[in-house]
Amino acid sequence: MQYASLARLKQAFITGMWASLVSIVIGFAFKVWLAQWVAKGELALFNSVVDLISLSFILMTGFRSSMVVSYSQTKNDRDIINIFRYFLIGIVLLTWGAVIPYIKHGLHIRVEYLQLVGVIFGLGLKVYFTNLVAMYRMYTLSNRVTWLEPLANGLLFMACYFGLGMDALASLFYGLTFSSLAIAGYMYVSRRRAIATRPLAKVALGPEMVSYVKKSFTASLEAGASILMIYITVLLTIRHFSIDELGDFQVVVRPIFTYMTTLFVFPIYRFVLPELAVNLRNRDHRQIRMIRRWIFRLSAIVSLAFFGLMLLAGKPLVLLFFPADYVGAVPVLFHFSIFFIFMMLNGYQLAYIKAHGHFTQSLLIRLAGIVALIAAYYLVAEFTANVVAIIVALGLGYMVMFILSTLAERQILRSLPLVLATR
Repeated sequence: MQYASLARLKQAFITGMWASLVSIVIGFAFKVWLAQWVAKGELALFNSVVDLISLSFILMTGFRSSMVVSYSQTKNDRDIINIFRYFLIGIVLLTWGAVIPYIKHGLHIRVEYLQLVGVIFGLGLKVYFTNLVAMYRMYTLSNRVTWLEPLANGLLFMACYFGLGMDALASLFYGLTFSSLAIAGYMYVSRRRAIATRPLAKVALGPEMVSYVKKSFTASLEAGASILMIYITVLLTIRHFSIDELGDFQVVVRPIFTYMTTLFVFPIYRFVLPELAVNLRNRDHRQIRMIRRWIFRLSAIVSLAFFGLMLLAGKPLVLLFFPADYVGAVPVLFHFSIFFIFMMLNGYQLAYIKAHGHFTQSLLIRLAGIVALIAAYYLVAEFTANVVAIIVALGLGYMVMFILSTLAERQILRSLPLVLATR
């Protein structure tokens, strides 16, 4: 039984990677197809608006880790879900009342009001059911939704564009709204077949639920800080570079960044964190060391392969999938490949820190990464005016986070009783 945890983790991790790979192939093919005929400026505009709205709901995905941990400890899904519902309703209203005016009047982006509201409600419902599926650990449904989501997005875009005769930009927004609602409905029906819906009710805020709220709030801030790093790179690109360079980042670099993260970083939070929490509860530190070695080996293999691919075939691959005017993304992707290993290793170490209940420490490490990103950009910009400065600054931000999380991990290990740390 001593290898059960690692074997279970490997199976879940690999299955999740295959589901993510199918999702990536579908989503990437859709983006490549759009890049062939949709105006570069419209694609950059759509992605930027969705980024702004998604940033609000990323705060709610931070609830996911605390929901999983709290439910496994208390089995009190009624209060956990209701607390999440109230917070999510507040975020939807806040996004509606603050983000939409900022998009339309602060950034002067011409997007129809109904399109923005539709995206907010669609993404909100999808986040709600995604968190419930994660809390109940319905991995089969989660993996199925992973590839159904981009498929539904592409099909509903085509229904809007070819079937309803909308223009490309409107079809992108309505396609995203309808696909988000469809996926949310599918998760609702599938989850309800196994687990009944818990009624909306008053929350009993006992000590366990108070602890859950505190951890959820901290985890939400951390999730926001994580996405804020990418959002800052978008803002820096908008502020200091042209729409052409913004298009390179949003249409080529950003999707590949997202795909690599989806394939190799997100599974760490989905599967490694729960296993670490269980092993800590059982005081099985030997299993934790085995998991750590496996993740570190996997990180080295993936990162070296990514770096070699970008070094030897980066330009031909970009030109294979995108028009020639996106070739400026090649050096940005190459520099991203240099720093990718820090993203994977940092993912494990933050999961380890949170498994010990140190959510605040994990948040502080994220915030330090943001500060390092901004400082690194203005430092690198002194030596080059190339857009590569932004991705280098992002990589340096993750490097700083890796150093800090390594120090935190060692501090935790030193605090453990010797008999437990060597088991």
